[in-house]
Amino acid sequence: MTFRSVIASIVQQEDINFLLTNRIPRRLATQFFGWFSQIEQPFVRDLSIGLWRLCSDLDLSDARQQRFRSLHDCFIRQLRDGARPVDADPNLLVSPCDAIVGAAGLVEDGQVLQIKGFPYRVRDLFGDENHAAIFSNGCYVTLRLTATMYHHFHAPHDCLIQSTTYVSGDTWNVNPIALKRVERLFCKNERAVIRTRLSASGHSVTLVPVAAILVASLRLSFLDPSLDLRRAGPRTIRCDAAVQKGEAMGWFQHGSTIIVFAPKGFRLCETVRPGAMIRVGQPLMRLPEAATAASR
Repeated sequence: MTFRSVIASIVQQEDINFLLTNRIPRRLATQFFGWFSQIEQPFVRDLSIGLWRLCSDLDLSDARQQRFRSLHDCFIRQLRDGARPVDADPNLLVSPCDAIVGAAGLVEDGQVLQIKGFPYRVRDLFGDENHAAIFSNGCYVTLRLTATMYHHFHAPHDCLIQSTTYVSGDTWNVNPIALKRVERLFCKNERAVIRTRLSASGHSVTLVPVAAILVASLRLSFLDPSLDLRRAGPRTIRCDAAVQKGEAMGWFQHGSTIIVFAPKGFRLCETVRPGAMIRVGQPLMRLPEAATAASR
C-alpha cells in the first residue's frame, strides 16, 4: 500500500475527515494557510508542493508554467493556451469552472438541494428574496472544485455583469461529508452573489462562488483588484462589465464551490449529473427554445 493510499484511506473515513476539516478553528486555520501558502522560500515551496503531489492527484501537465514562486502560486496557476476549449454554440451555457457536479435540478418552491435530503432556500443563499424569485421553477447546478483543480472561473456565456454582493459567513468545508452533516451549509459560508444578464437573450444568470475552509478568499477580475469585499462598507457593488463566453471572471485562492442559477426554460445538459466531472467551457445548460430560435 502506497503512502498516498494510506493517507486517502484515513481521510476518507467520514468521522475523521469531518473532525480534521471542521472541528478546528476554521477562520484561524484559513488565515494561517493563506499566510503559509504564500511563503516564497525555495525549501518551503518545494516541500509543500512535493507533499501536495505525494498525497493527491495533482496534475500540472496543462499548466502554463512548471515552476512556481510559492504553494499559493501553484494553487492559482494559469493554464496553457487551448487547454480548455469553449463550446461556441450560442444556445449553450457552459461550465464556468473545472468541477465535480454536485446537486443539480429544478428550483422547486424556492428551494434547491445541497445534497439529497438537505434543502435550502435560494433567498437565504442570495440574501435577497426578489432576486431569488427570478429563478422560480428555473434550474441550478452545484459545481465543486477540489484542491488540486484549476481554480479560475470563467463567463458561462456572453453576458453583462450587473453587480456583486458579498455575504460574510463561516468557512465550513464544502465536501460531501460536510454537506451531509451541516444543514444549509452554503447559506452559512462566506460567498459572493454575481448577477449577470446574457447579452443576446437578456436572461438572468447568477453565479454564487462559495468560500470554504482554507479558501475564504475570492478575487474577481472585473472589479478593482485593490477592493477587499470583506471590509466594512457597502456589501453590494454595482458594475457594468461585459464579458465574453469563456473569458476569465476571477479565481479562488484554494478550491471551493460555484452554484449556477438559470431561469425557467433552461435545461441541464444530459451529461450534467451528480458525480460527473466537468471542465471549463463544456456544455452545462441549454437555453430556452425561444432564445434558440431567435439566435438562428
